[in-house]
Amino acid sequence: MLSFYQAAILGITQGISELFPISSLGHSVIIPTALGWHINQKDPFFLSFLVATHAATALVLFVFFWRDWKMILSGIFRSLKEREIGKDNYYAKLGWLLVIGTIPAGVLGLLFEDLLKTLFAKAQFTAAVLILNGLMLFGAEFLRRRKEKKEKGSDQRIAKLTWGQSLKIGFLQSLALIPGFSRTGAAITGGLLTGLSHEDAARFSFLLATPIIGAAALLKLPELTLKQDYLGPTLLGAVLSGIFAYLSVKFLVKYFQTKNLTPFGVYCILVGALFLFFFR
Repeated sequence: MLSFYQAAILGITQGISELFPISSLGHSVIIPTALGWHINQKDPFFLSFLVATHAATALVLFVFFWRDWKMILSGIFRSLKEREIGKDNYYAKLGWLLVIGTIPAGVLGLLFEDLLKTLFAKAQFTAAVLILNGLMLFGAEFLRRRKEKKEKGSDQRIAKLTWGQSLKIGFLQSLALIPGFSRTGAAITGGLLTGLSHEDAARFSFLLATPIIGAAALLKLPELTLKQDYLGPTLLGAVLSGIFAYLSVKFLVKYFQTKNLTPFGVYCILVGALFLFFFR
């Protein structure tokens, strides 16, 4: 049974760590084990709880970027009506880039769902992967392609990505299916390697999060109705996740205008090493 206290801790953690590039799934695996909670992390209802908190995060992101999503959806429908993406319809291009970027994680998640579930209770493995996540963030800073911003407006700049580049970002985002790898961190890494700035890579990552998390929620949330005892803690966790997700995205949008991934890389390596020693 998941208590209200445990649900609150996990909800707050999700709201922060989903958008910060430090792996929300990794923290959801490590924290219960580190605190000695007797929770069956392989239980399908625990997975549904995590999906509910993720869904709250996705909803917050959709509302936060509502103006963008309104233009993106309008652009997509316009492109379908005209059967082409006009040169002036960069929101349509951005929308289809998001569709393409979502495909890898969606397909791989469905194909390897049972295998990935077995990793949710492996805290030592997750701590090791968290170290790899930190190294990935350092690698992104070292290898990133730098180019000048010539176009005004972040969405216009992101729309310059090619279909192949969006697919590569999507495949990198798929790393987050493994507990310990950050979805945000992997997507930003992919964006930096294609030449996006930190600001634009983070923005694309936040936009990319909404459809993939929303799709996962649609698949798993119906399972919550099968066990009424989980509904109260799940609702609390989801509300807290949404609140802290809003605070996180508001902070990070400004943060990545001038700063980089290095502090998060340091955090992941130190925390991963600490818990790897703790769980040995």
